Amino acid sequence: MHVITTQTELEAVIGELEKSDFVTVDTEFIRETTFWPELCLIQMAAPGVTALVDPLSPDIDLKPFFGLMANEAVTKVFHAARQDIEIVFNLGGLIPHPVFDTQVAAMVCGFGDSVSYDQLVQKITGTHLDKSSRFTDWRHRPLSDKQLAYALADVTHLIDVYRHLVAELEREGRAHWLNEEMDILTSRSTYDPKPEDAWKRLKMRLRKPQELAVMQSVSTWRELEARERNVPRGRVLKDDAIYEIAQQQPRDAAALARLRTTPKGWERSAAAGALLGAVNAALATPREQMPRLPKAPQQTEGSSAASELLKVLLRLVAEKEGVAAKVLASSDDIDRIASEGEAADVPAMHGWRRTVFGEQALRLVQGKIAIRFEKRRIAVFNVGD
Repeated sequence: MHVITTQTELEAVIGELEKSDFVTVDTEFIRETTFWPELCLIQMAAPGVTALVDPLSPDIDLKPFFGLMANEAVTKVFHAARQDIEIVFNLGGLIPHPVFDTQVAAMVCGFGDSVSYDQLVQKITGTHLDKSSRFTDWRHRPLSDKQLAYALADVTHLIDVYRHLVAELEREGRAHWLNEEMDILTSRSTYDPKPEDAWKRLKMRLRKPQELAVMQSVSTWRELEARERNVPRGRVLKDDAIYEIAQQQPRDAAALARLRTTPKGWERSAAAGALLGAVNAALATPREQMPRLPKAPQQTEGSSAASELLKVLLRLVAEKEGVAAKVLASSDDIDRIASEGEAADVPAMHGWRRTVFGEQALRLVQGKIAIRFEKRRIAVFNVGD
């Protein structure tokens, strides 16, 4: 099975792929030991054309590939696109566009929550994929024919899946639903997080503004350090260590050495010195400029019961519309609607989700509709009927 390793071959196959109005794309990468994913293989297909590209080849410049990703005349079809898009953004500085994510489309078309690629292929085409090469070390060369066949199957069957889902979306009049989802998926802010927002990834276990200030400062330092060294965040400093540092607030190496979550002797390293600088900078913040602790949403009286009713309504609507409940509303959406009503600024209250579910959810919490058990089925009815 042929792998493209030269610039001439890459340019030729990109030229062929650009003749199609869509191209299916997948990538194989390794990121267990790095901050940034290491791209190891690119798979692409269009009707009558397939390509396996070796980005590790010294004779390959991926500029033509990035040109294809930016070509507005060609739809880029991925399954579970986020990590693939992240790779293109990190290496090429661009977001592929336009994009069609078959995992999202499948949820919109009623294939269930987060359906896997092999499940989707089996349901649509009847083909059972061999997934035995899933845990390949894609950096290894040469790759075997079995590994390459596995990788190529991730894009060849995607052609039929894409065509089926496009037809289904058109038939159900839901193409605009997917367009809204793709706008979010291809937003630059999704793939370019600010280091100063890194603390938001951590679960809050803090009680004082000073603790939050230290957590923010240390999390920003760790994010920048991990990016600079290209290592996982936990390789720089574990999450538990950030929590302990935020609470204990060590100002010097001796205090840092007494912590349980940092390695013995680490307090003498250059990294520890930089961390202590982040801690002391946070503690030097004037009191009036200290960050405020985020307040947990206040549960109004009866909102817990309302949440349970909304979950029943969500399931009823999802079944009626033939769409995955997860796509319509998250648990947080439900809780916010139950306690805040119209004021809930959540995805379920915007766009097509509001039309399909959000408006009915509001009517339920406002007492305008209700749920009852009728003829062995749960049904929704207007109050007063």
